[in-house]
Amino acid sequence: MDGTTLRTARLRLRPVRDVDVDRILEYRNLPEVTYWLLRTEVEPAAFRAAWRRAAEDPDDHSMAVTLDGLVIGTVSLEVLDGMGQPGMPARTEAQLGYIFDPAHSGHGYATEAVAAMVAHAFAGLAVRRITAGCFADNLASVRVLEKVGMRREQHGVGDSWHAERGWVDGYTYALCVDDRRGTPP
Repeated sequence: MDGTTLRTARLRLRPVRDVDVDRILEYRNLPEVTYWLLRTEVEPAAFRAAWRRAAEDPDDHSMAVTLDGLVIGTVSLEVLDGMGQPGMPARTEAQLGYIFDPAHSGHGYATEAVAAMVAHAFAGLAVRRITAGCFADNLASVRVLEKVGMRREQHGVGDSWHAERGWVDGYTYALCVDDRRGTPP
């Protein structure tokens, strides 16, 4: 991670610090949050170790989202090589994800933070294409992805396992840098 800090009208996105992990776990393991995640509860020591590894990974641009100094969410962005024939430029694709404290939902914070990360991926990291996924019935996540301009490219019927509901549908969204040209970040 490069240590970049992003600012929006109301939020600050910055690298996750070791002291942030306990705060992130406060909401990360809530039932109303894990319900929408593929990976449900996480063990604190393993979670902390994963964030430390991410901080050392030059392709991981995950950030804590803060509101008046309080961590209210995280936005993850992993830059990777796409699929293609020999000669394809490296590190042109990215996978996006986010998790927010439900106590701060309904104020547009997730949309604001995700939009900032998308703009940074295109302008600051020279990413060409970003993808993100969610359960099809996660309407809050669908709204965030569509508000930042991502298009639904796949509706996977029964492609995701849910611990409580069994096989459920999933969506894949994407956005290319060419889709954003002429559009303010």
